[in-house]
Amino acid sequence: LQPNWAKLLKPQGICWKKNPEEQTSHFREQFAKKAEAVKQEDMSAYNAFKSCAPVAWSPNLYITLVRGIPGTRRLHRRTLEALRLGKCNRTVMRWNTPTVRGMIQQVKRLVVVETEEMYNARKEKLANQKALRPPLVVNHHAAPAGDPVQ
Repeated sequence: LQPNWAKLLKPQGICWKKNPEEQTSHFREQFAKKAEAVKQEDMSAYNAFKSCAPVAWSPNLYITLVRGIPGTRRLHRRTLEALRLGKCNRTVMRWNTPTVRGMIQQVKRLVVVETEEMYNARKEKLANQKALRPPLVVNHHAAPAGDPVQ
C-alpha cells in the first residue's frame, strides 16, 4: 500500500492543493483577506489611543483595559483586579510607581497606558469631535436663471 503523501505532508492550517497554480491563488486569497483585515484594523481599540501629545514623564498613569478578561491567565486576572480594572474600556488613574509599572508590564497585552498629558489630549480631541457644529442647510429649489451658482 502506498501512503497518501498529500495527507502526510499537509501543513497545519494551510489548504493543500496538488496544482501549484491553485496553491498560489489560494495564498493570494489569504493575502487579500489579511490586507482587508489590516484596513479594518483602523477601528482597533489600540488605534483609539494613539498619542495625541508627546510622551513625557508623568506622576500619574491612566490605564485602560482594551482586551477582555475571559481566557486570560489567573495571574493576569488577579493583576487586573489589583489595578481595579474589571471591565473592558474602563480607565483608572494610578501613581507612577515601580509596583504599578511592574503590574502593567505583566498585563501589557491587555491594557493601554497613557500619561496625564496624553489622556487630557485624547479627551480634548474626543470633545472636539462631539462638539456641536453649525447646521448644514441644503436648498433644493432651483435657482433663478439670472443668478450665478454659488
